[in-house]
Amino acid sequence: MRSHAQAVVIGGGVIGCSILYHLAKLGWTEVVLLERSELTSGSTWHAAANIHGLHDVTNISRLQHYTMQLYKELEAETGQGCGVFQPGSLYLAQTEAREQQLRLQEAKARRYGMNFHEVSRAEAERLHPLVDFDGIRCIMYEPDGGNVDPSGVTQAYAAGARARGAEIHRFTPVTATERQPDGSWIVRTEKGEIRTPWVINAAGLWAREVGAMAGLALPLIPTEHQYFVTETIGEIAALDRRLPSVADRDGEYYLRQEGQGLLVGAYERDMKFWAEEGTPPGFGHELFADDLDRITDNMMRAIARVPAVGTAGIKRVINGPMIWSPDSAALFGPVPELPGYFCCCGIIPGFSQSGGLGRLAAEWMVEGEPSLDLFGWDLARFGDWADRAFTKARVQDQYSHRFKIHFPGEERAAGRPARTRPVYKLQKDLGAVFGLNTGWEHPLYFDAATPDSAGFTRQPWWDSVGREARMLRERAGIIDISNFARYRVAGPGAEDWLNGLFANRMPRQTGRSCLTPLIGKRGGIAGDFTVTRLGPEEFWVIGSGMAERFHQRWFRAVPLPEGTSFESLTEATAGFNIAGPQSRKLLGRLTNADLSDDTFPFFRSARIAVAGVDCVALRVSFTGDLGWELHCAEADQQALYLALLEAGRDLGAGPVGSRALMSLRVEKGYGSWGRDYSPEYWPQESGLAGLIRDDKPFLNREAWLAVKDKAPRDLMVMLEIGETGADALGGEPVFLPDGTPAGQVSSGAYGYTVGKPLAIAYLKAGLAAPGTELRVAILGGSVPARVLERPPFDPEGRRLRGG
Repeated sequence: MRSHAQAVVIGGGVIGCSILYHLAKLGWTEVVLLERSELTSGSTWHAAANIHGLHDVTNISRLQHYTMQLYKELEAETGQGCGVFQPGSLYLAQTEAREQQLRLQEAKARRYGMNFHEVSRAEAERLHPLVDFDGIRCIMYEPDGGNVDPSGVTQAYAAGARARGAEIHRFTPVTATERQPDGSWIVRTEKGEIRTPWVINAAGLWAREVGAMAGLALPLIPTEHQYFVTETIGEIAALDRRLPSVADRDGEYYLRQEGQGLLVGAYERDMKFWAEEGTPPGFGHELFADDLDRITDNMMRAIARVPAVGTAGIKRVINGPMIWSPDSAALFGPVPELPGYFCCCGIIPGFSQSGGLGRLAAEWMVEGEPSLDLFGWDLARFGDWADRAFTKARVQDQYSHRFKIHFPGEERAAGRPARTRPVYKLQKDLGAVFGLNTGWEHPLYFDAATPDSAGFTRQPWWDSVGREARMLRERAGIIDISNFARYRVAGPGAEDWLNGLFANRMPRQTGRSCLTPLIGKRGGIAGDFTVTRLGPEEFWVIGSGMAERFHQRWFRAVPLPEGTSFESLTEATAGFNIAGPQSRKLLGRLTNADLSDDTFPFFRSARIAVAGVDCVALRVSFTGDLGWELHCAEADQQALYLALLEAGRDLGAGPVGSRALMSLRVEKGYGSWGRDYSPEYWPQESGLAGLIRDDKPFLNREAWLAVKDKAPRDLMVMLEIGETGADALGGEPVFLPDGTPAGQVSSGAYGYTVGKPLAIAYLKAGLAAPGTELRVAILGGSVPARVLERPPFDPEGRRLRGG
């Protein structure tokens, strides 16, 4: 066993072996995999191993598409069979919402050149004569869908890695992972120790235990999961081909051919946790006792759809463990607080995603950043607030509603509230309907008489959100922005440190502010921030709250000068944005500070007292309107909120939620990180190149210089969209009228002020000219749209600047 390695992978399941293979493929040949037992132990060996390409999240579709294409390449490269069967997959829609989901996925497939298309009932009956298609509204067919052999795939990854010089040690449990003063790690086993710059936790069912060795508490919990295989079915035995799998998600089961019978699996409502206190160290290739009573309802729906299931005997039942995260997505990426420690855990459809996750993990470690933006799967999306109680409640919800549609912007109640601010009860009394934002309860809108709901079409709360948006534009609104991330940098080296981190030049005068991008390893947008100077040696930095832990990786990459401090104020402080044409009058009733344009112009800041509460005030608003951000101590939040509400009462001002803010910022054309700004896009593509000062050093400056003079591949534009009763929600493909793929929506909303549906989109550079006629696949359809030359609300910025 090596004493030194470029990386050590812990876990010999399909994910660990894929990461090892892809690391070696990218040139890291001195890598080692340690497996406590035999390869495939845990969850891999008993998986149903279905493969499919389409997913609601575009980049996950691309990741899965790569995985599906990889298996046959692996077979050819290694000579190890992967047991690839690709008779195709049929996707059935029983409901209108499911049909909308499938049509949107079909449009994405056309956008990205994937094979997924609608078929007629007659064609579906020819493909799968055992299925009763009565009651089905829409049938899609994915010709490359199917399944693989779990052991074969895992062994193929292992063979490919070994051929490139990687080592695999079976029956070698890890006993400790210890971080060293120089930043490297020592991985200890009974057979020796390995020093490495990278430890990769791909331990599957044992990810919690492996994480705990490094002091890491991962939000994961295992459950039982069952599927069964029938005896031989005569109709199948008589066929000279393999039947496609069936994805009847409204029926809450999955079904495919296995041998000359059928395999049927279910995610039942009466789910069962396993090993809540820890996965037994001796567990490996064991299964649990059959418990088919729990999935009776699902089985009956499968029998109604495929009657042959009900007449065939059951040959065997597989009841084994799976390990879940709170949102059923992977915990993926380097741990921000533990440099050199990488996680890839909690993967549910592992055989659809193993190749893509392995490739992106290898890119992240070898090249510094993955080629696809997977922020939604980044483990940094969770923090300490995702405790055991939250994790258990969310996993129960995720498992039992595995096939429920995850609508854009959908909020689920399980495990909440996790974190609240002092004004939570007051906001609730005001009618707030809350969503979850990095663990915090945050107002979506204020109309408790209209419960929250989710869908691809406009929901009942659409009118309530419109009232709030119009109130702010016509008078004033008070928006809770406590979910923004806030940081304080102070000391003699504060300015130099910030200049060394961010691409823009920091303000040199007290009271001045700037917008600045944070540049990624590939030259893209890793973040966007507002920085304001509050004193000779003091700055505040305001950024995305949901990305706070994510951004720690960049903040830690630039050493702090001696005597300089950096601290997060997000939990200790709270904030409100007062915006709209009457915002100056409202705020002026509560402060002696001069709020005039001459004294307090746009993008200036000052410490002021508002209703006796000490605040950091910034003349800025994400609404694109006249406004101020006020940041105060969390203990003062309720007093400030009550004062603002009272001062605005006779002006017709009131509370405004985050859904109205989404509409307001889209009207103004303001991009949002995680939606419109991404590491995948260069600054010149996102309209941020003008905020970069490359005559000074800053983090990843070389990456920026490498792309600076390249022609944009895509351009961020604004679209005006035709009226259909549904709005773009983000991710919808955009086409030319002749069907040529043109781009995709990054954000969408109805513009209540301008009275039309709008979107921010990225279009191929040659197709982004103002006036270009397009079609947006809202609900998977073809809705006319047009590129706007300027944002439809206040394009000159007169309202914002008080003019």
